[in-house]
Formats: sequence, C-alpha cells, structure tokens
Amino acid sequence: MLRRLFFTILLVPVTIWYSLKMLKVDPETSTPAEYDRWGLAWGAAAVKLSGIRIEADMGEVDPNGHYVFIGNHQSNLDIPVLFKLLKGNRIRFVAKKSLFEIPLYGKALAHAGHICIDRENRRAAMKSLNEAVETAKSGISPVIFPEGTRNTKLDELMEFKIGAMILALKAGLPVVPIVMTNTGRVMGKGDFFIDNRPVVRFKALPVIDPSRYTLKEREQFKNDLYAMMNEAYKELLAKG
Repeated sequence: MLRRLFFTILLVPVTIWYSLKMLKVDPETSTPAEYDRWGLAWGAAAVKLSGIRIEADMGEVDPNGHYVFIGNHQSNLDIPVLFKLLKGNRIRFVAKKSLFEIPLYGKALAHAGHICIDRENRRAAMKSLNEAVETAKSGISPVIFPEGTRNTKLDELMEFKIGAMILALKAGLPVVPIVMTNTGRVMGKGDFFIDNRPVVRFKALPVIDPSRYTLKEREQFKNDLYAMMNEAYKELLAKG
C-alpha cells in the first residue's frame, strides 16, 4: 500500500524535474545520447517507483535497431515501460495533441521530439503524419498506439485506426508489432493509485517488411496486423 501511495505522490514532481532537464538540452548541438538521456531516465525512474515486475520477450528486435513500433495501449505506464525496454532504439511516441498542451510537460514532449497528432482536424493530422515520417527517416523509431486511446476492456484489443498504418508504410522501416498485458490492471485509465502485484508481460512479434503492402493496401495491412496482435495478446493474457 505504501508503494502505491509513494508512486502517486512522487510521479508528478519527478516528471516536472525531468521535464525541466529535457528543456535545457539543445537538440541542435547535443549528441543522440544526450538528446535521449532525460526521457530514458524518466522512464527508468517511473518504472522503479512503481515497483512493477516486467517479463519481456524481445523476439528478434535488434536492441539498437531502427523500426516503427506498433503496440496496444492500456495505461499511462505503457510509456515508461517502453522507454525501459526499447532504450537503445531511439523511440519517440506519436501522441494526442492534448498531451502537448499540459503546462511544462507538453513543452518538454515537443522539445524531446515526440510527435503530436491532432485527431480532431483531418488536414492537420495528415500533416502531422507526414512530419512523423520525416522524423522516422532521420533515425528516430516512432511508437504508435493504433487503438488511439487507452483500452479499458482488457480481454481483447480495440479496433485499429488507419493513420498508424499510413505512417508505418510511408516510413518504409521494418515494423515491429508489440503487445503488453496487465499495465491496465496495474494502473488503468482513470486510476489514481496503482496495484503493482500483476506481472507486466511484453512480447515483440516477428518483424514485418513494409514492402509486403502498398499504401493502397493499408486496410489489408490493418486487418492483418490486428489479427496477429490480438491473437498474440490473448495468448499472453492467458499467462496471467
């Protein structure tokens, strides 16, 4: 119980501190390691504060490889967990516009190179997707949550949105589908306290060559990806 309370009380000031550190980094003159440092440090700190246990099957993912990661989304804890597990892949998250409007934190997100998507404005969203493609081609590995929001029904994945497929296909990078279970049980949408007893399980599925699909076949890509990930998610869920 103390750990659950400790996490809730400390996460906000810890996030503020790391945000301030991030804002001091000059992306024009810093090395990749310097630029990535504070996001990775925040993720490691959040995981440590939470006290969660993680069991990860990284599959064939190169720990320093350049990919597009596509994963399910249940909890705010997904972000620090992925920072910890993919620390060598130079990841940046594709996130909704409202997060970038949070004082200080939102500014730090933008400064760190995370990708803002305005889902309420189709033209702006497409512009953001094209900017995300250019970011990916510069050496960053985007992380996309195709469900579009945190899933509260934990027995299966939500329907995927097509924007994630467009980004992945336009970027032309190897695509890594990833599934996680139990972050929604640890700290689901709307939860204030955490329950760190469930083991967070992670699995990276076989890497997909994006050249298997054309942009016109994005719906087929979406359907194939959903079927693959939903099956793997349910298998992982059965482990408890």
